[in-house]
Amino acid sequence: MELWDLYDQNRIRTGETAVSGGGPIPEGRYRVVVHAAVFNDRGDMLIQRRQPWKEVFPDLWDITVGGSAVAGEDSPLACFRELQEEVGLALPEILNGRPVMTVNFRDGFDDYFIGHWNGDPTSLTLQESEVKAARFATHEEIAEMTRAGTFIPYHPALMDLLFFHDRHHSIYDWK
Repeated sequence: MELWDLYDQNRIRTGETAVSGGGPIPEGRYRVVVHAAVFNDRGDMLIQRRQPWKEVFPDLWDITVGGSAVAGEDSPLACFRELQEEVGLALPEILNGRPVMTVNFRDGFDDYFIGHWNGDPTSLTLQESEVKAARFATHEEIAEMTRAGTFIPYHPALMDLLFFHDRHHSIYDWK
């Protein structure tokens, strides 16, 4: 049984928890979700293909990793754990960093982190219950996969921001 810490609208822990899959989050309470977009030196993103038996977005390609923070974790620790669990990557820069952006959604806060790795995706240890395959893809390839319905339908502006942030390290570094 996985527990999530609950937060108020100001992202302050309330001391309450919710059970993953235990029904809707109570009104006025929120949880934390994390995503990591890992890039290589060419600016390609490491993407993963979800297993066909996944309840949400089965068999679609996705950002490097994503998942819920469990009770007691902050978002950098949750993101570090998800990277290790899903694709076998240990990227300490995630632990020492902060999200490049947070997207609010109905039930919570979704923190996005950027990581860097130049290895061979075939060398990764994929979590068999979650991840079917992994590979690097360009921004254009991901846009085409999204149009073709083979990539999770994130808003195109989200992908633009992730790729932009990897190249510029900050939205304020655009010059």
